[in-house]
Amino acid sequence: MNRRQYLATWLFTCLLVSSLCLVQPADAHRLRPAIVTVTFGDDGTWEAALQLNLEAVLAGIGPEHEDTSQAPQAGVYNALRELPPAALRARFEAAAPRLIEGIDLRFDGRRVTAGVVAVDIPPVGDLGVERLTTIRFAGDIPPGSAAFTWRYAAEYGESALRLAMPGGEVVRADWLMAGQASAPFQLDPALVPVRTTGDVFRDYTVLGFTHILPKGLDHILFVLGIFLLSVHWRPLLYQVTAFTVAHSITLALSLYGVISLPASVVEPLIALSIVYVAVENIVVGELRPWRVWVVFGFGLLHGLGFAGVLTELGLPAGEFLPALIAFNVGVELGQLAVISLAFLAVGLWFRARPWYRARIVIPASLLIAMVGAYWTVERILG
Repeated sequence: MNRRQYLATWLFTCLLVSSLCLVQPADAHRLRPAIVTVTFGDDGTWEAALQLNLEAVLAGIGPEHEDTSQAPQAGVYNALRELPPAALRARFEAAAPRLIEGIDLRFDGRRVTAGVVAVDIPPVGDLGVERLTTIRFAGDIPPGSAAFTWRYAAEYGESALRLAMPGGEVVRADWLMAGQASAPFQLDPALVPVRTTGDVFRDYTVLGFTHILPKGLDHILFVLGIFLLSVHWRPLLYQVTAFTVAHSITLALSLYGVISLPASVVEPLIALSIVYVAVENIVVGELRPWRVWVVFGFGLLHGLGFAGVLTELGLPAGEFLPALIAFNVGVELGQLAVISLAFLAVGLWFRARPWYRARIVIPASLLIAMVGAYWTVERILG
């Protein structure tokens, strides 16, 4: 291997390794953002239902660890995960003041105390799957209040805020980074959110982009597999177009409730799609007619995967369509960013070299296939 071949291989390997270091695959041990639903009553009261991984909070596992098994406190977390509801509730009550301190609810900028009214802890169940506890807080809205804001302590990670009418209809949903305060929410009889369509489009575009970079390693590897098939732009264009159209279809249909598949089915199939495109890259050196249709089919699966994050957040009716479009735009920008980085790393410099396929495409595809195969088995076994 000469110097240029070595450099090309090294650059693409760095790209793949960097992706693996930045994010971890979504598995049974991943930490999901807390979801809080705040409902404002007609009688001047408010109620907040906070769904979170209580064991992770009690163990002190923060957003710097997306996978509980990789945290130094993994042993403590696993021990808490084995506790029955009554024992875990006792642990919560001892640590409740610290947790409540990290919940910042404000009316017109004035912080209110979050009083715990109920704690719902599910049975132990499958120890390989995170247990989601729901903590309910309630209080009175200070007289004359005009705006509400929410903030979850940075040490607890991201949060999804849902604001609801007295009847339970969600009228606004925000995805907040660790420690980020929500935009003010106007309190009036109609509960009109003080957020423009532009604000919605911006927020959900960012959410879609970050779902690819840096959080969507499985989607990143699939896109890299598409990129590696051929050095010519037409095969890439055909595949990316098929993938985009397909995942846009199932994302919309899933959010509208037309189709639905459990994550236990979708996630292993997404991992298997990574294996397929990578193996075909090794076996076939050019675009074949069936490849576009296969990518389209796998795109349908990835769309169901994308829908998971928006389903968790719960899109309000008034923001549904702009949020859906913006999220899709963000996903596409994330995919283009992945392709651009790959092209700048190796395609621009080495795609015309006679050794490009042997030294770049085949080794990189083999690595991608191995990771995809590992995820397939892991996600099937749970």
